[in-house]
Amino acid sequence: MKANPFQHRICHVFSTSENSDDSMSFEDFLDMLSVFSDSATSEIKSHYAFRIFDFDDDGTLSRKDLEKLVNCLTGQDEESRLKRGQPIQNILEESDIDKDGTINLSEFQHVVSRSPDFARYGGFQQHSLSGGVLSGGVHPP
Repeated sequence: MKANPFQHRICHVFSTSENSDDSMSFEDFLDMLSVFSDSATSEIKSHYAFRIFDFDDDGTLSRKDLEKLVNCLTGQDEESRLKRGQPIQNILEESDIDKDGTINLSEFQHVVSRSPDFARYGGFQQHSLSGGVLSGGVHPP
């Protein structure tokens, strides 16, 4: 996870630490591996992808969340914000079914369900797990 631009968000989402320090126990680590495994369902993968992309943890992907997402994916800083405006607007127009200015979990899952790459790879870079030993361990809350 060292090179993953979402490493802090992943630790935050999977951590059950009561210290709010995003540290992960061995069980948290196993839960994370289960979600990233080939045997996890698209529903589980999309649920956790949504939580990772929801930077402010408010249950929706707002314009600000999408800007941070693009920053993580492209490595761009705040100065390139003006150049990103149209792609983010396009994402909202295509994904925001109820036109409330945000993307909720069901809208996100609807969009990714139409993506063959997400269905195949779960939206995450594949990590090899020997024989799928960790399958079925995590379910959305």
